[in-house]
Amino acid sequence: MHMWQATVLFCLLAAAALPGAAATAWGFTDATVAVQPKGAGVNGGFKEKFVSSKPLSKPVSLVGTDTLRVILTAQEDSSPKRPDQAFLLLKDAQTGLDISYPFNVKDNGKSRVELTQKDLPIQFLSLSDPVDAHIVIGGFGSSDAYDSSVFKLSIDRNPDEPVPTVETQRYGKKPEIHHIFKESPSSPPIAITLAFVAMVCATIPALAVLWLFLGANVNHLPTAFKSAPLSHTIFLGSLVGFEGIFFLYYTSWNLFQVLPAMAAVGVVAFVSGSRALGEVQGRRLAGLR
Repeated sequence: MHMWQATVLFCLLAAAALPGAAATAWGFTDATVAVQPKGAGVNGGFKEKFVSSKPLSKPVSLVGTDTLRVILTAQEDSSPKRPDQAFLLLKDAQTGLDISYPFNVKDNGKSRVELTQKDLPIQFLSLSDPVDAHIVIGGFGSSDAYDSSVFKLSIDRNPDEPVPTVETQRYGKKPEIHHIFKESPSSPPIAITLAFVAMVCATIPALAVLWLFLGANVNHLPTAFKSAPLSHTIFLGSLVGFEGIFFLYYTSWNLFQVLPAMAAVGVVAFVSGSRALGEVQGRRLAGLR
C-alpha cells in the first residue's frame, strides 16, 4: 500500500470517529432522594444519594402523609445547565401506567420535585408492588436525552384504610347540600318610619307659606275647578297616587309591581296635567293671573 493511500484511509477513519467522539449527552449529579414524615425536622426521615449510572438497590417507601423529595443538578456534557425538559416519571411495569411530575429547575441546573400520596392517581394507590422511578432530562439540541430508572418507589398505605377506587370517587354518593338563602330585606322599625313621616309632614306648612309668598292665588281654585274640573281632579289624584305607590313599595310591593303601576299613573298624570296647565295658561293670557 502506498503512503498516500494509507494517509487517506487514516483520515477517513478519523472523520468517521469524530461524530461519535463529539456527541454529548444529558445527565445529572449531586442527586438525593428523601422521604420526610409530616412534622419532622429538616434532617428527619429517610435520605440517600444516588447516581445516574446505577439505581438504588432498595425501594424507597412513601407512607401516608410523607413527602417524597428528589433533588439533583442537571448536566449537559458534564456541565451544569438548565434543560428544556426535566421530570420524574413513575411507571408500573405490569400495568403500563405512568405519570410524570416536572422538576422545578433553576438556571444553574439545580432541580427539585416534591410529591405526596395525595398527588398520585388512585390507580397507583392500589398497586402492591413498587413502581419504577425514572429521571428524564433532555433538550432541543443535539445532546442525547437521559431516561433511566434510578430507584423503585413503594407506595405503602395503612391496611385499616380502604383503598379508593375510580368508581367511588366519580360516581359515589355525595353529601347532601343544604342551601342557605339570604333573608329578604325588611322595613326599618315603625318608630323610625313615624319619625321620618313627621319630618315630612312638618315641611307642609312651610311649603304652604312659601307658596303664598311667591304669589299663589288661592281664590282661583273655584274658577280652575269650574273651568276644567276633570283635568284638575285627575291630575291631583295622580299625584296622590304616586305617593300611594311609594308607600306600597315601602311596605309590601316589589319593583316588578311598582313599575307597571308607576307607568300607568304617569301616563294619566301627563295627559291630565297638560289639560290642567292649558286651563291655567288660558287664564294667564286673559289677564286673570
